[in-house]
Amino acid sequence: MGKFKVPHTLTLLFSMMVIAMIATWIVPQGFFATETMANGRAVVVPGTFALVEERSYLTPWQLLTAIPRAFASAQDVIFFVMILGGVLAIARATGTVDALIGRLLERFGSRPQMLIFMVIFCFAMASSFIGTAGEYIPFVLILVALCKAMRLDAMTAVGMTVAGYGIGYGISAVNPFTLVIAQQIADIPILSGWPLRAAIFLPFVLIGFHHVWSYAQKVIADPNNSMVKDLPCPLGDKHAVNYPKLTIAHRLILGSFVLTIGVVAYNIRVNGWYLYELGAAFIAWGLFVTAVGKVSADTAAKKFIEGAMELTTTAMLIGVARGISLILEDGQVLHSLVHGMSLPLSYVGAEVAAVGMLIIQTLLNFFIPSGSGQAYVTMPLMVPLADLLEIPRQVAVLAYQFGDGFSNMIIPTNAILMGIIGIAGIPYGHWFRFCLPLMIKLMLAASVVLVLAVVFDYGDDVQPTTAEYNSSTSQ
Repeated sequence: MGKFKVPHTLTLLFSMMVIAMIATWIVPQGFFATETMANGRAVVVPGTFALVEERSYLTPWQLLTAIPRAFASAQDVIFFVMILGGVLAIARATGTVDALIGRLLERFGSRPQMLIFMVIFCFAMASSFIGTAGEYIPFVLILVALCKAMRLDAMTAVGMTVAGYGIGYGISAVNPFTLVIAQQIADIPILSGWPLRAAIFLPFVLIGFHHVWSYAQKVIADPNNSMVKDLPCPLGDKHAVNYPKLTIAHRLILGSFVLTIGVVAYNIRVNGWYLYELGAAFIAWGLFVTAVGKVSADTAAKKFIEGAMELTTTAMLIGVARGISLILEDGQVLHSLVHGMSLPLSYVGAEVAAVGMLIIQTLLNFFIPSGSGQAYVTMPLMVPLADLLEIPRQVAVLAYQFGDGFSNMIIPTNAILMGIIGIAGIPYGHWFRFCLPLMIKLMLAASVVLVLAVVFDYGDDVQPTTAEYNSSTSQ
């Protein structure tokens, strides 16, 4: 037998779209009734699931039209990635990135383990507190270049980035996009239960660090152990030996980059900024870089176009990935999948059901990759189910966080993940093989935490009484 070859990422994603279309022919079609919350978002009403009176069938033509529609639906992410690629190309033209790498090599060149830990820890902290995700994309090529100079590879760079992002979301302290929404729907105090999440934060970060560092050690010992050894480096084959000195202009550019990230993070939380505003902020930074770096207007324009062109493949993958969930929505089976997955939990004990909630949230994240969107669809169902099984609602929220956050690291429908691995030039099949063992470790640890949380009545102190719940739902 010949050696099995993993298909191209685009082939995998399109195949998943075809499978999703076939699923719409087989899975019963139905909907939950929805209600509009005070913030304008719709939530499903438990116990209202009903099958449609007449089944409709998606056709292959609708599958094909879903692709351009998916590109339109994901245009904010696609254009943000391309703008970012263009702006970073201008920054690279100033020599700032090379100068930064040289400086970091002086500090961490003999201690790659410290670099890996600090990146995972800092990224996890940022995701946990302010819900950062797409903001990590600008760091990918810098980390790839740094790892290359330290005799590591692009997989190590992406591993530390995505591990920090996923663990931060899974063990969130105050994430406004996931934790806050889920606790609002569960009708428990906002940010309650933080001592447990704070206690397990470092252990989960260490799980991520151990996985990435173990792989990195193998690559350092023998470059042939690299999972991407046969793939071209996204930075080309040139090896910089003499890195430029970090000048005042370079420091101004780096300082303004940090300031831009800070401004973006603040406005995301306070003023509701998202990818359009993020794109504008990085364009402004690009203009500043052009001026301070003394890059001519024509050179900056050429570099911007070159940088955007380099990410065309990434843009394609993001668009097609969005098409999978679009097909399921068009086929009216998304709510059916949620309903079907929740039914078995009513027949098992509380501890098993808590782990079951984790598994269901993990699976549903494939179909609903938006963290807030998943909360609005699943939490109204999981809350009454938790009450029925005598599971504290805080545990149901924790299961949602684990399932949403950790699976963000591996599901191909996550546009941020596809952007990160696309920029690093890593096919999804390679990334899946690297990330799957880490996912298994995190899921096992999360299952243990959930079982113990049920045993020790985690969140029982903030559990609403039946009267309080009836009052809140009738308003």
